[in-house]
Amino acid sequence: MSVSANMRRVAAAAIALLLSGMLTGCMGLWDGPGISVTRTGQGASQGQSVPAGTDPSDEVVGRRESVSIIGSYGGVYSDRQAEIYLAHMVGRLLTAADQPDMRYTVTILDSPEVNAFALPGGFIFVTRGILALANDASELAAILAHEIGHVVLRHAQARAERAHTSEIVDKVITSVLGGNIETDQTAQRAKMSLASFSQAQELAADKFGISTAAQAGYDPTAAARFLGAMGRFQDFETGGAPQGDDFLSSHPSTPERIQQASLEASQYPSTGETDRAGYLSAIQGITFGDSPSQGIAVGQRFIHPGLKLTFTVPKPYKLQVSQTAVVAIADDGAALRFDSADVPTDMGLEDYLKSGWIAGLQPDTVKALSYNGIDMATGFAQTDKWAFRVSVARLDDHLYRFIFAAKTDSKAFENVADRTLQSFRATRPSDLRMIRTLVVKLVTAKVGDTAETLAAQMPNIPNGTQLAYILNNLFSGDPLQPGLQYKILAVQ
Repeated sequence: MSVSANMRRVAAAAIALLLSGMLTGCMGLWDGPGISVTRTGQGASQGQSVPAGTDPSDEVVGRRESVSIIGSYGGVYSDRQAEIYLAHMVGRLLTAADQPDMRYTVTILDSPEVNAFALPGGFIFVTRGILALANDASELAAILAHEIGHVVLRHAQARAERAHTSEIVDKVITSVLGGNIETDQTAQRAKMSLASFSQAQELAADKFGISTAAQAGYDPTAAARFLGAMGRFQDFETGGAPQGDDFLSSHPSTPERIQQASLEASQYPSTGETDRAGYLSAIQGITFGDSPSQGIAVGQRFIHPGLKLTFTVPKPYKLQVSQTAVVAIADDGAALRFDSADVPTDMGLEDYLKSGWIAGLQPDTVKALSYNGIDMATGFAQTDKWAFRVSVARLDDHLYRFIFAAKTDSKAFENVADRTLQSFRATRPSDLRMIRTLVVKLVTAKVGDTAETLAAQMPNIPNGTQLAYILNNLFSGDPLQPGLQYKILAVQ
């Protein structure tokens, strides 16, 4: 019996609580009237004067939090034709939203996740994953208008204020009343109220976005259409596993959002622009899946060509790669985090393990060892709710950390940690030959083509048939329109 996604997220969060990291990012210069597109290599602290129409405090908050967003989602992804398309679209949406004096910074994140964010001060982020999933301009407009809605409706500010209030409540419960926020019903009711309000924000941003996109001349039905595609992609990524009843989720359920979006769209003419050809041309060649620059997962193996290292996690752990860490999640709720740390080269590995960065470390379990010619140290840590198998290794003067977390310790848990550590080594030419970069490629449909003939053009990509359907929002048996372009994935 598999655990819910909530359990797996909690395991990963438990690891994160042990660590503190440095996030780096980049912000760009204003590209034109009211619009800026982030470029790789521009420092996040490099500032412009506060734009007209922007609250100075919002600008400060947005610029500060942007560093974390960029660092957590793979850094900035540079694609000039996509950047130009985004900037033009945001300008059109701002005019429709009656926000001509508000300046926005649009950033494409180098992440395969399907996601978008908005921060105070007009900072908007879209992942390359969401760009690859969308199929026309109206779907992208729905995404961007939704994020503009969060900024205009000042949702981020309200969320920050609620979070601050919640922290105060938690401190009162734990420090003054001696209560436990995990079981205290008052705290739980407060958190449910916060979650409900957040869901209301999402629906309000959907309504604003659909209205704004429609007024800008885009097809208003695109929001519901894209939400459906997102649901299909999520099922594909998770294997259809139940996601649990996470009442703290910041988004309402997809069926609810689709229903509300369809209802809102019905108030506008459905003859708006889609510009399918123009949009697909703008995203042609965009990277899909993991980026080799951040390291890449090939089955159970993680390979980083730049750092020249590799390791393998046993099944059923599933690797997930970001710029700051590699995370592997198992069905039983156990999790692994792999990252690096800035440690003096003359500091011993055992000393580093005992230096206080690990909560609950049992010093007598720390020992030195070596695999594949690499010096390592390992130890065991125990907190109230979690068991940790922690190891560090030094390769080419860089220190790397493996942190395994599980609800309970066991011989099987120890074996998984040991097997992973034993697989850690420098890369070989054969490892590097395993790396493939996938990009979005356009193909033109011919008479008689179907979803199946499209999928057949991705024969060497795992689950290529399903991916071809989802990327083009098609179903088995759907005919293709001759002369129209469709997306497939190709090896670069």
